[in-house]
Amino acid sequence: MEGAQNMRKAFFKEHIVQIGLILILLISLFTCIYSISNYKSSTNTNKMAVNQNMPANQDKNNMRAKGHRSNFSNKNTSFPTKSPQQHNNTQLHNGTQRNMNRGFGNTNNKYAPVLTLYFVLFLILFIIMYRLFINKKLNFSLTNKKLSIALLLCIGALIRISLSTVMEGYSGDMMLFNNWASSAAKNFANFYSTANSSDYPPLYIYILFLIGKLTSISGLSLYYSILLKLPSIIADIGTAYLIYRLAKKYISVESGLLLSVFYIFNPAVFIDSTLWGQVDSFFALLIVISVFLICEGKAVFSSVIFTLSVLMKPQGIIFLPVLLFEIIRRRNIGLFIKCLISAIAAAVVVILPFSSGQSILWIFKLYSKTISEYPYASVNGFNFYSLIGANYEQSSNTFFIFSYGTWGIIAITAITLLSLYIYIKNKNREFAFAAALVQISGVFTFSTGMHERYLFPALVLAILSYVYLKDKRFFVLFLGYSITIYGNIYYILFGKSGIMNSNSHSMLSDGISLLNIILFIYLIKILIDITKKNKLLNLERIE
Repeated sequence: MEGAQNMRKAFFKEHIVQIGLILILLISLFTCIYSISNYKSSTNTNKMAVNQNMPANQDKNNMRAKGHRSNFSNKNTSFPTKSPQQHNNTQLHNGTQRNMNRGFGNTNNKYAPVLTLYFVLFLILFIIMYRLFINKKLNFSLTNKKLSIALLLCIGALIRISLSTVMEGYSGDMMLFNNWASSAAKNFANFYSTANSSDYPPLYIYILFLIGKLTSISGLSLYYSILLKLPSIIADIGTAYLIYRLAKKYISVESGLLLSVFYIFNPAVFIDSTLWGQVDSFFALLIVISVFLICEGKAVFSSVIFTLSVLMKPQGIIFLPVLLFEIIRRRNIGLFIKCLISAIAAAVVVILPFSSGQSILWIFKLYSKTISEYPYASVNGFNFYSLIGANYEQSSNTFFIFSYGTWGIIAITAITLLSLYIYIKNKNREFAFAAALVQISGVFTFSTGMHERYLFPALVLAILSYVYLKDKRFFVLFLGYSITIYGNIYYILFGKSGIMNSNSHSMLSDGISLLNIILFIYLIKILIDITKKNKLLNLERIE
């Protein structure tokens, strides 16, 4: 009898983590089923489907602006100040209209305090686990590692699906995605001729096409908002799994599980994908895959994924230098030609289905239109320009000697040269993730036209920089970027002040902006330290 009890105790002790995860999974599953069964989509989101047949020549930007103004109950809305000259510029005005009501979408502000409490608890737990980890006091072993990661990923997915029913998302963006999905499903080839306010590059339209087809099935139309968020939710889980696989390969299984947990349950991650309903998670996954392929010595395949990232969001161009760094490092003109041909082929495959009846240069006009909508020093991105009071200042306005736009170009050039120096100096493609982190953090902090969400890929890039370079200071960066990304998105999504004009400041926005600057400087210091250390090690080997 005593022997049987001891066996049960030993079994329970050995499998306590899996048992706990199974219980959490069951609770998450019940919550998810309950949430979906009681879910009622917003009438405003559903009404958007009615507008899918709206004539293409109707004022598209005005429709978009109306979408962002729906259900605004706050009478003290604050808009950017505009001069008469700016007001007469129709193109700039329309671009402003798209963003002038950020923070007043269809969001349930009653959940904001709970989310903040969770964020604080996450930070505390992260700091505790980090201290235990660096002091080598966080030691645990798992009997069934595959089961553990599977349970974690399932829990993360179920929690996200449940939360997606709590908030419809940011109403303006969700209604646009709704409309685009419906238009793509009805007339895919002529999407850019028929869809309203269709300024997204072509890649994500394929995803919206599938969503539009799914919602044409009887009963599924009621879950439009959940389905629109589902690709980003899947991308979150896919990114977490990739973190696990890479950490398992280069560090340990236990580290892989821990790092995945940091990402899956990070509120800075799901506030963007699950609550806002944006697609930055999907974009970040493409960036991670492309950089991972560089680290694996597969530059040609990386060029294809890089191309897909640019065809999803114009911000993908920020990361293109990392691929060029690797080509320069290898000094292989043949490799450059192969990458170029592969990139062009991938672009043609994605773009061609939309090209019927379009001009030869239609895709370039689309990108030009998209970029021209945001000619501002900052677009609610808490960075250097926000800190100096230049949020929604025209990028053509003068700051000291040059315009904001010129300073942005100078910053991009300097940041790219700096990351090139670090990459080439170390002669190691394992610096690819760190170089990508330099690109996104530097460009976000010091370039113009940055939105509140553009720093999002920095989270996973910081984690994977640690995986490849083994410097625990990247955890500090991960924590810092978790704070700034969450704070920036939270402020815009739930804030009662709308967007800030160029003359307004707050302690939160200034604090986040300053912290982003400090984090970038700290990142450069880390990489310089690693470079010096590698140089010394190389000299010792030579001697």
